[in-house]
Amino acid sequence: MNILGLSCYYHDSAACLVRDGIVAAAIEEERLTRKKHDSSFPLNAIRHCLAEQGLSGGDLDAVAFYEKPLSKLERALMTSGDLAAWNIDHFISASARLEETIAEAIGYDRGLLYLEHHLSHAAAAFYPSPFEDAAILTVDGVGEWATTAIFAGQGGRIDQRSEIRYPDSLGLLYSAMTAFLGFEVNEGEYKLMGLASYGRPRHTALFERVIRLHPDGSFRLSPEFFSYAHHRDGMFTPALADLLGMAPRQPHEAIGQRHMDMAASIQAVLEQALLNLAGAARRITGARNLCMAGGVAHNVVANAAIRDSGLFEGLFIQPAAGDSGGALGAALYA
Repeated sequence: MNILGLSCYYHDSAACLVRDGIVAAAIEEERLTRKKHDSSFPLNAIRHCLAEQGLSGGDLDAVAFYEKPLSKLERALMTSGDLAAWNIDHFISASARLEETIAEAIGYDRGLLYLEHHLSHAAAAFYPSPFEDAAILTVDGVGEWATTAIFAGQGGRIDQRSEIRYPDSLGLLYSAMTAFLGFEVNEGEYKLMGLASYGRPRHTALFERVIRLHPDGSFRLSPEFFSYAHHRDGMFTPALADLLGMAPRQPHEAIGQRHMDMAASIQAVLEQALLNLAGAARRITGARNLCMAGGVAHNVVANAAIRDSGLFEGLFIQPAAGDSGGALGAALYA
C-alpha cells in the first residue's frame, strides 16, 4: 500500500509517503521553496516524496489530508465575525479545490480521506512511538473545533476520550502572550519560552483571571482578554494590557526585566495547565506511557516538567509536533 499524507493552507505545509506501514519519505514544503513556514499546496514536497521512491500519482492507493476543511470553515463562520468573508474566499480558492489541485498535480483523482486535525496529531505521536499502549495528548492553537484532545492508543487503535474546544486554547493563549511581548505569532513562541528562563514567575496570580484550571484537567479562558476569535489581525484586547499593568512590547523595543518576568509567568501557567492535562490523560486512560503532539508539544521546557513529574513511565514527543507532522499522522492512520 502506498499512502500519501498531506498538510497545507495554514502553515508548515508538508507531504509524507508511507509504503506498507513504513515512512518512506517526508518533507516540508519550505525545505524546497526556501520560504519559511510555507503554507501553500505542497507540490514540491509531493513530487519529492514520489520521486524518491520512483512512484507516480497512479501508484498511490490513497491520499489522506490532515484535517476536515469544511468543519474548519464551519467554525470560522460561526465564531469569526468579520473574518467570515475572508475565510469563505480562502476555502473556496484553496481547500474546496483540494481534490482538483491534486488531480492536476499528480494525476490522482480517486478522492481524499479527510481526518480530524487532532486525530492526525495523535497518529503522528503514537504510531512512531516505541509503545504498544499509551495515553496520547494533543495540544495546539486550534484544528477544526478542538484545541486539546486526549486519546487512548492500543496496538493499531486510537480512540478519542475527551477534548477541549475553541476558543479555549493553550496554544492561542501562548501565542497571544508571544504577540504581547513583541514576537511574531507562529514563529516567536520559542523566543518567549527562551525569554522565560531569564525571568521569575512573579505574575502568575494575574493570569488566574485569564485562565481557569479545573481539577478534571480542563481549562477555560476569559474571552474579554482575547481578540483572535473576532479579528483577522491581533491576538489580545486592551483589557490584557490593563490587567498586566504594562503596554504591549513593540518588536523594536528593548526587552526589560518585567518582560522577562511576564514570560516566566505565562510559561509557568502553561506548564501547570499541561501537567493538569497529563494527569487527566493518566486517569482517563490508565496508561503508563504518554505520547504528545500538536504545536504546544514543541515547548521542551513544559515537556521536561511532564517527564519529571513521575506521572508516566515513558514519554514520546513527536519531533514534527506541529502541522507538518499532520501529514505524517494522516498517512500513518490511513
